[in-house]
Amino acid sequence: MFVDRVRIHARAGDGGDGVICFHREKFVPRGGPDGGDGGRGGDVVLEVDPQINNLIDLRFRPHARAGHGGKGGGNNCTGKNGKPCVLKVPAGTVVYSLPPGEDGEPLADLTRPGETHVLCRGGRGGRGNARFASSVRQTPRYAEEGQPGETGEFILVLKSIAQVGLVGLPNAGKSSLLAALSAAKPKIAPYPFTTLQPSIGVVGSAEENRFTVADIPGLVEGAHAGKGLGHDFLRHIERCAILLLLIDAAGTEGRDPVDDYRLLRKELREYDPALARRPFLVVANKADLPESKARLSALRSASRKQVLAVSAKTGEGIPGLISSLREILAP
Repeated sequence: MFVDRVRIHARAGDGGDGVICFHREKFVPRGGPDGGDGGRGGDVVLEVDPQINNLIDLRFRPHARAGHGGKGGGNNCTGKNGKPCVLKVPAGTVVYSLPPGEDGEPLADLTRPGETHVLCRGGRGGRGNARFASSVRQTPRYAEEGQPGETGEFILVLKSIAQVGLVGLPNAGKSSLLAALSAAKPKIAPYPFTTLQPSIGVVGSAEENRFTVADIPGLVEGAHAGKGLGHDFLRHIERCAILLLLIDAAGTEGRDPVDDYRLLRKELREYDPALARRPFLVVANKADLPESKARLSALRSASRKQVLAVSAKTGEGIPGLISSLREILAP
C-alpha cells in the first residue's frame, strides 16, 4: 500500500513539577531549600529517513505522544526529561497545520536525509523552591508546576523528489519506459491504470551522472479537477526539474497522438500554471510499430518541438533520450 497523505494528532510531553524541599543532614543546621526543578517534556519530532518511501506507518499510527518530564527531587536533583517521540518520514514530506494558517503556507518542507522538524515542543519543567531563595527570602515554601506540552493536528503530504517526471495517458508506456531507463521494476500490463502509485527509478551507474525518474499514474481528461487517479498524484511531479510528455505514437488505444499531447499540456496548465512553464521533452513511444511512422510528423508540427522517437520494448532511442536528459540536467 502506498500512502502519500495522512492526518496525525501530536502531543508533546508536559514538564515535570518543581518540588518544595529543605536540606536535612546531621551537623548541617538550617540547610536551606534544595528542591530541584522538574524535567522538560519530550518533543514530537519529524525526521527524514532515506529508507522510507511513503507515509504508511503514520497511517496506522495517527496519534503521536511524547513522554512527560519527571518531578524534581531533593538535594537539588532535576527531574528526568521526557522521552521524545520521533516520527520517521520520507524525503519530500510537506507539513501543514490544522486548521490551515491564514496564508495556507506549509510549516515545513523536509527534503534532506536526516532533516528534522519539531511538530510540538515539550513543556518546560517547573522550578523548585531552591530557585527562589535569596538573601531576603531564605526559606521559600513554594515551587512551580510544569508547563503543558504543545498539541496540534497536522496534515503530512508526500511530494516525491525526482529530477525527471513521466507524464502520459493510460497505456502510453510510462512503466515500460521507466523499466527501460532504470533498474526499477514497475508493474507492466496491457490495461489502463496499471500504475496505481508513483514509482521512482535511478538512471545510470555510480560512475555516471545519475538522475531519478518518477512515474505517476496515467492522466485522463479532467485530472486537474480530481477525475481519475492523476489529481492525487500530480503533486509528485511538482518538484521535477524536467517533464517527459510520453505519447503513444502508434495510437494503439484509438487515440490521436496530437490530441494526447494537447490534452497533457492542458491538464498540467490547469493543475498548476508553473508546471506548464517547466522544461519538457516530447517522447513518442512505440516507435517500433508501423503505425507510428505516419503520425510522428504531425506530432512534431503540433508540438513545435523536437520529438524523440523511442521504443521502450526494443530499446530504440533510449540511449539518445538518456543523453538528452543528462544534457538538460547538467549543472
